[in-house]
Amino acid sequence: MKKFSLLTLMLAFTMVLLAACGGNANNAASNNTANTAAGSEEAANNEAQSGLEAVKASGKLRIGTEGTYAPFTFHDESGNLTGFDVDIAREVSKRIGVEPEFIETQWDGMFAGLDAKRFDVVFNEVSINDERKAKYDFSDPYIVSKAVLIVHQDNNDIKGFADLKGKKSAQSLTSNLTEIAKSNGAEIVGTEGFNQAIDLLLSKRVDATVNDGLSFLDLKTQRPDVPLKSVAEADNAAESAALFNKGSDDLVQAVNKALADMKADGTYLTISKKYFSEDVSK
Repeated sequence: MKKFSLLTLMLAFTMVLLAACGGNANNAASNNTANTAAGSEEAANNEAQSGLEAVKASGKLRIGTEGTYAPFTFHDESGNLTGFDVDIAREVSKRIGVEPEFIETQWDGMFAGLDAKRFDVVFNEVSINDERKAKYDFSDPYIVSKAVLIVHQDNNDIKGFADLKGKKSAQSLTSNLTEIAKSNGAEIVGTEGFNQAIDLLLSKRVDATVNDGLSFLDLKTQRPDVPLKSVAEADNAAESAALFNKGSDDLVQAVNKALADMKADGTYLTISKKYFSEDVSK
């Protein structure tokens, strides 16, 4: 009887011990499941945080721009980055509630930089066209300009776009203005931007450049004696806008709202007149 009672006690103790161990295992499994669920939720939240949320979380808007394309984006005599696009981008950033961080990049590397997510947006006179719209998102247009054909003042052979056939035209290879020169039979000489195109034209190493009319207007304002002239203007105006990677819908909407508010309260017109003495939004 004593042996049976002892055996019974030992069995009962073993069952209690196993139950406790089982409970711990179940608790551990429950904890692991909870931790996994929490981790998945956090990962989902991080993945969902993109565009505007990511910009606000970082406290800054990373802006791709050239810094060498007056009057849109350039350095003043003190070395400070300024220009029409720069001022627009600064005001947009302020209205979104973040600080602007400008990342200066050559024009031909601008799209690759956006692809690599080095910046959140490009403010750099990027013209809207179907090829770009297929790959990127655009804000509402914030400036309108026409392409002009620029030649040296000594050149009397080129009087219109059709006269570019067989002539050397200085162009940024990724600019839509290059297509105008190409379609008229020009031999394209690649450049890194407007300033280099003008330098080549002044030294007569090229015959012409098809470039932005507002840029040429600013050049003549700053350097009235520059020996260049505009001999033709394209019929269609080009609209430029901020450029984003696809999937930045909420950020695009925030930028559009900022631009609309700037136009409504007169801030846009003030910036526009500062550089062009007129409204360049239309």
